[in-house]
Amino acid sequence: MAAFGLVAVVAALSTGALTFREARTGILQQSQDTVIRLLRDRVDTLAPNLPFPPAQQDLNGLAASVAQADPSQLWRVLVTYHGLSATSIPHDPFAELTPALRAATTNQTPTVFQRVTTQDGRSDLLVGMPVMFASSQGGRTPTGLTVFLVVPQTNEQAYIQALVTAVERAAVPALVLAVLLALLAAQGVLRPVRELRHATRRIAEGRLDTRLAVNGSDELADLSHTFNETAAALEASIAELRRMESKARRFAADVSHELRTPLAAMSVVTDVLDEDATGLDPDTATAVRLISQETTNLARLVEDLMEISRFEAGTAALHLDEIDLVESLQRTLTTRAWQDRVATRLPDPAQLRGRVDPRRLDVVVANLIGNALRHGAPPVRLSLHAERRPARNGAAGTERWAVIEVLDSGAGIPDSVLPHIFDRFYKSDTARTRTEGSGLGLAISSENVHLHGGTIHAANHPGAGALFTVELPLPEPEAEAPS
Repeated sequence: MAAFGLVAVVAALSTGALTFREARTGILQQSQDTVIRLLRDRVDTLAPNLPFPPAQQDLNGLAASVAQADPSQLWRVLVTYHGLSATSIPHDPFAELTPALRAATTNQTPTVFQRVTTQDGRSDLLVGMPVMFASSQGGRTPTGLTVFLVVPQTNEQAYIQALVTAVERAAVPALVLAVLLALLAAQGVLRPVRELRHATRRIAEGRLDTRLAVNGSDELADLSHTFNETAAALEASIAELRRMESKARRFAADVSHELRTPLAAMSVVTDVLDEDATGLDPDTATAVRLISQETTNLARLVEDLMEISRFEAGTAALHLDEIDLVESLQRTLTTRAWQDRVATRLPDPAQLRGRVDPRRLDVVVANLIGNALRHGAPPVRLSLHAERRPARNGAAGTERWAVIEVLDSGAGIPDSVLPHIFDRFYKSDTARTRTEGSGLGLAISSENVHLHGGTIHAANHPGAGALFTVELPLPEPEAEAPS
């Protein structure tokens, strides 16, 4: 629209300027031709009756007679003959007469004219005409008599000013019309583009059934048709991917469920074999312990897969209970006999109470500490404290958060691993050999934390080691009743 408007403005101004120039030239040319024709006719009529050489009174009479040729009585006439001169208005200095014009009229030029602007801004036409007589040989003989004429261009200036006003009055409606046409053209071009933008945004939001109405047969219609084809292909591809993903999830869940029964029986048998391993020969005892360990790992993997399947299916449920967070963390360490391997910095019991799912919180903390013990270096530190932060979603006030931190003293997490640390089945195999982990522990921890409405972060501590931070929202403490 801006480009269209600019073109319209340039076209209107250019047309107006050219029209003004041509009209102005025509007006001035017509005025000039009329003045010169009247002057020549008047001089041709009066000059033959003039005695030669003329006297001063003859020049005065000629100047007055030539000035009377103008019906409006605006002509000012100067007649010169060698050293004599006469003006139609007594004592008129004829300041407009320039030396260049005076010199030009002495070179036997038929007629010389010049437009001059006075100090008060008025425009005058200055004409110089030498008087000549026709000779018997057919030529023209100069007489030495020269007539100069000054004609005010007042009427012509009024005509030109009126022309400027007319051009301005015509240009403004033309510009308004051009802007309206630009708006109409812009609406016609931009409407399908705007619809395409909205449709693309809806596609990005996941509304894959979005389609555009195809009107006409121009390039924009082709673009809309191509968009519809692309959206249809994308919708079909996404539907196929979702179907395959659903089948994969169902397969993993079914396999995990079917493996639980034989694994339970295997675990009972391996427990019995572990008890009798001391009475077996060394090679057999080693094989029995290996089978027992791998069975335990397989059982843990199956449990993790079933847990992930619940998250994927959206069936993972929270069983909330208001508990003492300090006691919950201490219970996690005691259950797994980690009291001597993990240093703690915890507040006094009953200082922090939260409404959480105790089992899921235990899984989160156990996974983080187990990961630190396996892949980090001692000492491993567990800390808990509360913080106040601005309320979420733009609400006023602040909220209480419980912050759980697990820090080891190892080499830290490689920068290339940090973005994927909570991905499923992800292991930094380039940094360590095969481990007993399934690659699902941190992913399960992340899902459990998000299920509570909290956040979990992994980073490298400025000193040394990997730092995992879990943040869980806390209820506001109840105000004590006045005594």
